[in-house]
Amino acid sequence: MSPNTRQMAFINTAHTFTHYSLLILATAVLAIVQHDTATFGGDYGPVLALGTLMFVAYGLGSLPMGWLAEHLGRKQMMTAFFLGTGGCMVVAGLVSSPIGMMLALGLMGAFSAIYHPIGTAMLVEAAGPRVGRAVGINGVFGNVGVALAPVVTAFLAARFGWHWAFILPGLLCVGIGLFYLREPAFDARHGNAGAKPFPEIPPAVVRRAVIILMAIAAVSGLVFNAFTLLIPKLMEERLASSPDLLPVVGLLAFLATLCGGLTQYTVGQMIDRNTLKAVFLPLGVVLVPALLGLSFVDGWLVLPLSGVVAASIFGQVTVNDTMTARYIAPALRAKLYSVRFTIGFLGAACASPLVGFLHEATGNLSLAMVVLAGFGSVTLACALLFPNRKEELSPEMWARSPEAMAGRAAAAPAE
Repeated sequence: MSPNTRQMAFINTAHTFTHYSLLILATAVLAIVQHDTATFGGDYGPVLALGTLMFVAYGLGSLPMGWLAEHLGRKQMMTAFFLGTGGCMVVAGLVSSPIGMMLALGLMGAFSAIYHPIGTAMLVEAAGPRVGRAVGINGVFGNVGVALAPVVTAFLAARFGWHWAFILPGLLCVGIGLFYLREPAFDARHGNAGAKPFPEIPPAVVRRAVIILMAIAAVSGLVFNAFTLLIPKLMEERLASSPDLLPVVGLLAFLATLCGGLTQYTVGQMIDRNTLKAVFLPLGVVLVPALLGLSFVDGWLVLPLSGVVAASIFGQVTVNDTMTARYIAPALRAKLYSVRFTIGFLGAACASPLVGFLHEATGNLSLAMVVLAGFGSVTLACALLFPNRKEELSPEMWARSPEAMAGRAAAAPAE
C-alpha cells in the first residue's frame, strides 16, 4: 500500500469517527430519558441540549487548527484527534451527572474539531489530481459515521445500556490512534511527485467563490447538523413510537442517511467531469421541497423523503470541500478550511438548542422542518450565484481566462 493510500485510509477513518462521535447523544438520549430519569430527567429537549457545548467547541476549535498544525505538525494533530476523541467518548460513558456529560462531550468536540481543517487538507494533498473522487469517497466514510451512529447506538443502548454506546466506540477510536502513531509522517511533495503546479486564478473569481463558500458554510452547517440530530426522533414520531422499538428507530435512521453516503460517492465521481455549479445546483433545488414535505408527511413516506434530504445535504458537503481544493492554493487550504469549518460549525452549534426548543414549543418536529427549509433556500441562492467556470476542469485555461487577459492588458505599459 502506497504512502498516499495509507494516509487517505487513516483520514477517511478519522472522518467516520468524527461524525459518529458527535451523533451518539442524538440516539442515546432516547434511552437516557427512558431508563435514567432520576439523573437526567425524562424530557427529550433538555438532555439533547447537553450536546450544545460539544458543538460550540467543535466549531470554535476549528479556527486555530491551521495555525496549530503549522507549529506542531499535522501528524501530531491527527494523533491527538484519535486519542482525545476516543478518550472523551469513554469518559462520557462513565459519567453519572448531566454536568459531567456536558463537559465530557464539550472536550470531545474540541478534539473532534481537529479533523476537518487538518484532515481535509491532508486528504486533498494525498489525492493528487483526482480530488473529486477522493473527496467523494471521504464523504462516504463520514456518512458511514452518521449512518452507523443511530443504529449502533440504539443496539448498544438496548442491549448493554446507554453508557456502553459511548465507551465501546471510544475504545476503538483510541486503538486506531495507537496504530496511527506508528505511521510515518506523510510528505505530499514526495507522494505527488510530478503533479502540476496550482494555477494562478484571477483574484476576483477567487473572492466571489470564497464569499459564497462562507455563506454556504453558515447555513449548511446548521441544516446538516439539525437534520442528522433529529432523524432518530423523526423516525420515532412518525414510524416507531413504542419504547421497545428503539433498535428499529436506529435502523430507519441508518437507511435514510445511507442515501447520503451513496450520493456523496456519485457526486465525487461527477465532480471530476463537471463544473461544481452543474453538480451543486440540482442538489440545492431538491432540498427545500423535500424538507417542506417532511413537515407534514406521516407514515412510510417519511423514509424516502428523508433519503432525498440526506442525499442533498451530504452531496453538498462533497461539493463544498472540492470548492476549496479547486479555488484555493495548497499553502492556504488548511487556514481557509479552519475559517470555513469554524463558521459552519458555529451554525451547527445552534442546531441542538434550536431543535430542542422547537420540539419543546410545539411537541413535534413539523416547525423544525419548515425552519430548516428556510435555511435551505439560502443554500439554493448560493448555488445559483456560484461561478460556473470550465477552467475548473482544465486549470491551465485560467491563464487564458477573460479576467487574466484583462489583468495583463491593464498591467502592460502604454505605447
